[in-house]
Amino acid sequence: MTLWTAHEIEQETGGKATQDFNATGVSIDTRTLKKDEIYIALKGENLDGHDYVEAAFKAGASAAIVKKGFSTKSGTLVHVDDTMDALEKLGIASRARSKAKIVAVTGSAGKTGTKEMLYIVFSALGKTHASKKSFNNHWGVPLSLANMPKETAYGIFELGMNHAGELEKLTQQVKPHIAIITTIEPVHIEFFKNAEAIADAKAEIFLGMDKDGIAILNIDNPHFARLKAHAEKAGLGKILPFGEDEQAQSRLIDCSLHADSTKVTADILGERVKYKLNIPGKHIALNSLSALTAVKAAGGNLDIAVEALRNSEPIEGRGNRILVTITEDQPPFTIINESYNANPASMLAAFQVFAMVEPTSGGRRIAVLGDMLELGKEGPRLHAGLANPLLKAKADLLFCCGPLMDALYQMLPPDWHGAHTKDSQMLAPLVTAVAKPGDVFLIKGSAGSKMSYVVQALQSMALPQTKTKETKHAV
Repeated sequence: MTLWTAHEIEQETGGKATQDFNATGVSIDTRTLKKDEIYIALKGENLDGHDYVEAAFKAGASAAIVKKGFSTKSGTLVHVDDTMDALEKLGIASRARSKAKIVAVTGSAGKTGTKEMLYIVFSALGKTHASKKSFNNHWGVPLSLANMPKETAYGIFELGMNHAGELEKLTQQVKPHIAIITTIEPVHIEFFKNAEAIADAKAEIFLGMDKDGIAILNIDNPHFARLKAHAEKAGLGKILPFGEDEQAQSRLIDCSLHADSTKVTADILGERVKYKLNIPGKHIALNSLSALTAVKAAGGNLDIAVEALRNSEPIEGRGNRILVTITEDQPPFTIINESYNANPASMLAAFQVFAMVEPTSGGRRIAVLGDMLELGKEGPRLHAGLANPLLKAKADLLFCCGPLMDALYQMLPPDWHGAHTKDSQMLAPLVTAVAKPGDVFLIKGSAGSKMSYVVQALQSMALPQTKTKETKHAV
């Protein structure tokens, strides 16, 4: 279906098309571009999208938005003054024409997982559009908006930031009806004076909302009162606390934790519900409360939403489990893949699940950790502080990489030392060398630590006649 016509794009961006066309979507990446989508040539710090315009047309792009002065005979062009500005204008125009109920989620941890739960529950209620992967920054948000179908009933957007002021611009584009803040933790603390400053920056999400806006906030977080005050100052009409506290309007009554699932009993705005998540972890259960609260706040059917949660799927790199068979007639080893991101709060949550996954046939729990980045001067202390939680998680060995992880490595007794290396590429062969049937590997680190190298190395050990199996459990 046509998402944008040439006339609409000219009108919204102020550009000029070389000929008529229709676009079924918007792309900034020729590797994932689909036939008949329009390609926008963005210029970044290291790459210039104009160098890939020819590749976009070979991939089937209906047109390309480019800066004035750029030319090619390979396809239709839309010339604009600034391609990033054009992307933002398309996103804003898409939001303006939409009649969808818009939900935005931010927080120091749990954003993407909560966004995925929101997508699942709202999809059961009507046509739902959501940010892909972690498209939550200055280009990901307008791109997600620009791709929202006209007939969307519910729009779900993840908003991220690592500097003050960034979230305000994003929320002004999204203009959410409902905003969720999952938690406030010392993440990206390198760029902030303290955690209170992080809370202030996350509260910028309220600045794109009107008096009918609804804020859903974690009452168990120590910064709840600060966030609530920001929401009130922004003039939001309703503030809905969720959590375990007795004052929570959506309250976790009981939570039964298992290695591969979580059973939840909760009160969601006065309605008692029971459900099972095929995802382990108390933090997941708490975030599910915020998703269900958003459904009820939006006027949706809570019973349908609860049933839909049974369809939760793992997110790659955020706790999905991979089983790898390396020896015939022996059990596989398990990879808990947390390679996408890490911060102190998410590390602790991952350790709790790690402790519940039992090795088999004499296997061990082996933690493979990379640096948690953007922690500033607090970095060494926060890494060293993981020692006791890791030991309590019944870890048998620690393999780690990066200069910050050395602080944790030195805190552990020598019996727990696997290896510490400069980077993940150096670490990967050391980890594969010790892998045996029945082991459980927790692999976690910030995206910049590139722990996916270790995941790929372990997966490559699978017997030729077998395939690695990915389970439906996420952390």
